[in-house]
Amino acid sequence: MLHPLSSHNHRHGIPYDIMSSSASHLGEIFLHRGDLAKACYWYEQATEGARRKGSPKALSDALGNLGNVCALLERYEQAEVCYREVLDIQRTLQEGNVIGETLVNLGNLKADTGQPEKGRAFYLEAIDYLVPLGNDRALGILYSNLALQEVHLNRPEPAIEAFHSALDHHRKVGNEDGLATTYGQLGKTFLQLGNLKNAEACLNNATEHFIKLGNGAGEAGALRLLADVYVEREDHISALRCLERVVQIDQTYRLPQHEEDVQRLARLRGS
Repeated sequence: MLHPLSSHNHRHGIPYDIMSSSASHLGEIFLHRGDLAKACYWYEQATEGARRKGSPKALSDALGNLGNVCALLERYEQAEVCYREVLDIQRTLQEGNVIGETLVNLGNLKADTGQPEKGRAFYLEAIDYLVPLGNDRALGILYSNLALQEVHLNRPEPAIEAFHSALDHHRKVGNEDGLATTYGQLGKTFLQLGNLKNAEACLNNATEHFIKLGNGAGEAGALRLLADVYVEREDHISALRCLERVVQIDQTYRLPQHEEDVQRLARLRGS
């Protein structure tokens, strides 16, 4: 699934009642621990506290956090209710970054539930808010997600354009993870289009960024696609090198694709 843009209540530094603030802090702690059920509970408490306090700003923040956790729990309807209430509140507060990021998250919900056209519409609306604000971090994520929807809708040219926009924004903020993932997605798109030269270049870039990050699973994913490029080009030696490295990574990180990769490597060696 497409992960929601991160919560924002702790960034603004505007306190509300102690109970809501403490609940929000606990929600953040459990979210970082990966305990989504407890994070959801505490963000619900923060939302209730903000309603009692009557603070639109605090309520917007609490609802945004609750929506993010519900999205990660795949409670899509509940997440959408939260995000739409954030937008209702923001019609008064008019915090452009919050509106833009919430629109991105609504787009993610539609993308995750197989509604690429609706997801795309939310992303395009978010661009109108985030571009004037120069929110490069959010725009990098937005354009990557928009590109994926264009791919699903079989629109390769706008997809490639959106991927390149995502890369530009990722570079501006030094988002190594974003660069690695986007290069991988763009490489896969070029591979599907039969553009092997560009696919090879993008996947090599993805591999380099994943190595820099120490992300073995990401490196293996890029190398599997790179092996596909070399197989298409009938360069079996390069394909073998990629798959040998993939199997080595599988063993190091105990990746679930290990057996499948071993079998693929054996078939390639026997061909």
